[in-house]
Amino acid sequence: MGIVNVTPDSFSDGGKFHAEDEAVSQGLSLVRQGAELLDIGGESTRPGALPVSEAKELQRVTSVIERLAAQVRVPLSIDTMKPAVARAALAAGASIVNDVAANRDDDAMWRVMAETGAGYVAMHMQGLPQTMQSQPTYSDVARDVADFFGDRMRRLNAVGVPVDQVVFDVGIGFGKTLEHNLQLLAVLRSFTKLGRPILLGVSRKSFIGALSGAGVDERLPGSLAATCLAVESGVQIIRTHDVAETVQAVRMTEAILKQR
Repeated sequence: MGIVNVTPDSFSDGGKFHAEDEAVSQGLSLVRQGAELLDIGGESTRPGALPVSEAKELQRVTSVIERLAAQVRVPLSIDTMKPAVARAALAAGASIVNDVAANRDDDAMWRVMAETGAGYVAMHMQGLPQTMQSQPTYSDVARDVADFFGDRMRRLNAVGVPVDQVVFDVGIGFGKTLEHNLQLLAVLRSFTKLGRPILLGVSRKSFIGALSGAGVDERLPGSLAATCLAVESGVQIIRTHDVAETVQAVRMTEAILKQR
C-alpha cells in the first residue's frame, strides 16, 4: 500500500504532494514501483496534528481520487476519520476506507461501510492524534489491542458490516511508546490468527528514530527490518512511503520463506 499524502503537514512528506497534479503524479509513480494499493489522505494524523475541516479535506482528496481511479487499476483507499469524506471518496472511485479513528463511539462511519460494502481498515489508537502520545498506558498492550479488535468486530457486525469487509491495523505509533510498539511487532503472528488480514504501517515512524537516533529521511532500514518481520509473521498489507524498496524486501522475504 503506497502512501499519497495530500497534506502540507504530514510527518514524513508533508507538502511534497500537496498540489493535485503532484499527488496524482506520485500515485502513478508508486504504482509503477509496484504498489498494489494506494492510500490517499487529506488530513495529517501525526502526533499533535490539528484537525482540518471536512470541506478542506474533501477539496484536497476528491479530484486526486477521481483522476487516479481513471488511470490505475489498483484499489484506492481513503485515509480519513470523517464519514462524509469517506462517502464522497468512495463515490469518487475509492473502494477502501482506512480509519485511524476506529476507536470511535458513534456508528456513522460504520453505517457508510454497511451501505457501500467498501473495505474497512479498523486501526487501534489510544486517544486522538492531538493527545495520543502524551502518556500512553496499557496493562498488556497486545491483549488490549486484541480485545479492541474483538469489540470492533462485534460493533461492526451490529450495524451490518460483515467480517469479510474488515482489515485490522495494530496502530504502530498511535498512542504507543517505543516499548509498546516493539511488543506489538514481536507478537504480530498472534493477530494474524484473528481470521482477518492485518495491515501494518511502520514506514519512517518515530519509534525507529527513538531506537536508532535516525532522522525521518534515514529510517528506511528500520522500516524494512520491521516489514520483513511482519511478512514472516503473516501480515498481508504493508503501508509504506518507499514502495520500490519495500517491494524488493517483501519479495525476497517471501522467496526465502517458500524454502522452509
